[in-house]
Amino acid sequence: MKSLPPSCEQCFEQFKIALEDLRLFVGQENAKTKSVNHSRELITDFEVTHELALKVIKTYLKNQGKGPFSGSRDLTIEAFHADLIDDGKGWLDMVIDRIKYNPIYDLNTQKNFLDNICHKYIQLLEKFEDTMEKKLY
Repeated sequence: MKSLPPSCEQCFEQFKIALEDLRLFVGQENAKTKSVNHSRELITDFEVTHELALKVIKTYLKNQGKGPFSGSRDLTIEAFHADLIDDGKGWLDMVIDRIKYNPIYDLNTQKNFLDNICHKYIQLLEKFEDTMEKKLY
């Protein structure tokens, strides 16, 4: 038996849980010496949170009769046009940083990515949470 796809509200609840985990991790990242394993875990938490944000956006836009979308860039652009996000460039930077990130490389080369997660992307995700909270409830 097929299960129903999750509603936008269900996706949003999953996103909020992941964002809270990311907030805690970013707090730990800022409070202690950065280890390689800790940095990898931070990046993984960020990627999960970003994927869930994209899932919320996709579900919301689908309910509005929009889509399908060919990828995260198109979805991000449409989210900007639909006023779900207010910093389209920042969100596209998130997509590009995720594409560029490759765990095979020495994590010292990923310092910029980690800094963006801790100082820029977390704020964009929090702003998205506030916006969607208002749109859904």
